[in-house]
Amino acid sequence: MSDQRPESLYEAVGGIDALRRLSNTFYEGVLADPLLAPVFANFTTTHIEHVAVWLAEIFGGPARFTADLGGHQSLLRSHLGLAITEEQRLRWMELMTVAVQKELPDDELLRRRVLEYFDWGTKIAEDVSASPVGTDLGDPGPTPRWGRDGLQ
Repeated sequence: MSDQRPESLYEAVGGIDALRRLSNTFYEGVLADPLLAPVFANFTTTHIEHVAVWLAEIFGGPARFTADLGGHQSLLRSHLGLAITEEQRLRWMELMTVAVQKELPDDELLRRRVLEYFDWGTKIAEDVSASPVGTDLGDPGPTPRWGRDGLQ
């Protein structure tokens, strides 16, 4: 049965183009949302591409985030000082769920695995965001990988 499914989540979701669509759809909702828009006050359209590149790497695609954008440490540092609340995290998940349903293949297990990653990742982002900008996060290790069985 495994030979009937693409090997990585990256392939299963449709590659970088699908992740760009997902990111774009998601941020359209975020920027219009009164609870989340303030968190993204410094948002630029390059953020959409950076998120797509991050997700590609996480889901088993090319490691461009690590090679070009600073890797795991950079991603974590970008959340310092944001003071994300649990209410904001849950709203983020609601909007991402809508984007996943709109942009990713109609495969309930695939969508669930992707959303499980976002639930895991947003909890880390919320935790890191409580620390002030400039906090030494230590070495977070390499960029995580997320597959059909979760964290690899």
